[in-house]
Amino acid sequence: MGEYWYKRENFEDQIDKFFNESTDPAIVLDYTIGVRDFVTSGNAAAQIKLTLKKLGVDPAILRRTAIAVYEAEINMTAHAQGGELKCNVFPDCVHIVCHDLGPGIKDIEQSMVPGYSTAEDLVREMGFGAGLGLPNIKKNTDLLHIISGEGERTYLEIIIYFE
Repeated sequence: MGEYWYKRENFEDQIDKFFNESTDPAIVLDYTIGVRDFVTSGNAAAQIKLTLKKLGVDPAILRRTAIAVYEAEINMTAHAQGGELKCNVFPDCVHIVCHDLGPGIKDIEQSMVPGYSTAEDLVREMGFGAGLGLPNIKKNTDLLHIISGEGERTYLEIIIYFE
């Protein structure tokens, strides 16, 4: 079992405060992500973006959030046996938690390298599996936390601040 942490520079204190002070989210959105369901994959990202837009969140943050959530959805659809995605909206940030149903990530550090992919040929033929999912999530988030291992479920956690 491996663990990966990324905290964007200058956000360390906000992130530590988030985890040390428990508050209830203002909005909770739950989604089930299907295995190989490329028809509806992306719906959670679109619905989360719309919800945040209605709340007046800055368009640049909307874009970052939509990209990160979409990549997480596609990863669960293409590489895992589906899973659950939960979006917690707080006054200053969005907190996304994904739990997939396995088979896990053998080497998290390797999967963070742009272009590295374990996608099957069918997934690649559909235009997915370029090995940019996790790097794109990292690029667009203030926190990325992954716990996974070969033959295990993957836990992925994202935080994006609104400022």
